[in-house]
Order: sequence, then structure tokens, then C-alpha cells
Amino acid sequence: MDSSEQLLTIVAVLLGALTTYVTNYWTERQRIRRELLTRWDDKKLDAYEGYIDRVRASVFIAVELYEHTEDIRRSDDPESQIRARLTEAAHFRGRAFERVMLLGGDDVVEAGHNLNAAALEVDWQATGKLSGTLEAWRDRNRAVFRAINAFHQAARDDLGVSGTVAGDTHPERDLLLPSARTDNRVEGDSE
Repeated sequence: MDSSEQLLTIVAVLLGALTTYVTNYWTERQRIRRELLTRWDDKKLDAYEGYIDRVRASVFIAVELYEHTEDIRRSDDPESQIRARLTEAAHFRGRAFERVMLLGGDDVVEAGHNLNAAALEVDWQATGKLSGTLEAWRDRNRAVFRAINAFHQAARDDLGVSGTVAGDTHPERDLLLPSARTDNRVEGDSE
């Protein structure tokens, strides 16, 4: 074997080694990038789920307080205890939203701000800071659940989940309400 053949063999081996190194480096970098994205998606999902859970919990407590103070349905708990639970739930809702603000995309954060505003109106009417009729109360609750759906959609988009939570496939749902009462009787009851 002459020196030119040996030199060509050495160059080919070095080129093969360099190609293998670059390929392995690029593959490892892509793997790490996927792991980081997956890790952040897991954190985002936890933050989004926790926030929605806190919003719903505070709305349910606000409903209990409103129904208690308006004599729609009396609670077994005293009003002061329900108010304390609502205050605590609002605090936890705010803390959960802080995680959303740290991890969420712009559209998710904006949807969260809109949801917070709608939830606060429910809280304020339940506590008497904002006056309104029963129909206004129901409208505020509908607004909260529309805002929850908007938040869900923004979160799904941020996480890359296909499909929607609104539209033709998923028509808008209304509040589940009991029949109207007259004279402490539910309409439709027979005596």
C-alpha cells in the first residue's frame, strides 16, 4: 500500500469518526430537548389543572354562600364559616394562578386573567360587595364557566392538544338549575 492510499484511508476513518460524533451529538441534543419540553408540559398541565380546580372550588363555595344568604338553600355551616372558606379559596386560587403566570403562554395567561375577573364578580355578588338579581347571579356564573372553557382551550393549544372544547362538536351548556320554587314547593310537585 503506498502512502496516498494510507492517507486516503486515514482521512476516511477520520471523516467517519467525525460524522458519527456529529450525529450522536445532534441526536443527544434532540433527546434532551424533547425531555425538557415534556418536563415543562407536565408542569404546565399540573399548573393548569390545579388552577381550574381552585377556580371551581371557589365558585362552588360562593354558590353555597349566595344561596345561604338569599334563603335559596340554607347551609348547615354558619355564614361566617362559609365566608372564611371563600376567602381561603380565593387566596388559593390566586396562588394557583401565579403558577399559570410562570409557566403559561400569553394566551393562557390572558384567558386566566379573564377567568379571574369573572370569578371575582361571582365572589363579590356572593359576599354582597356587588349587588344584583338572581338572573344577574346566574349570568355571572355562566360567564365563569364560559371563561373556564376559554381557559381550557388556551391551555390545550399551549400544550399542543388537538381538538376543541367548544363549537359544533361540543355545544355550549347552560347551568344545571333546579326547577323554580313557589311557596316552598318545586314546580311540578303534586300534593
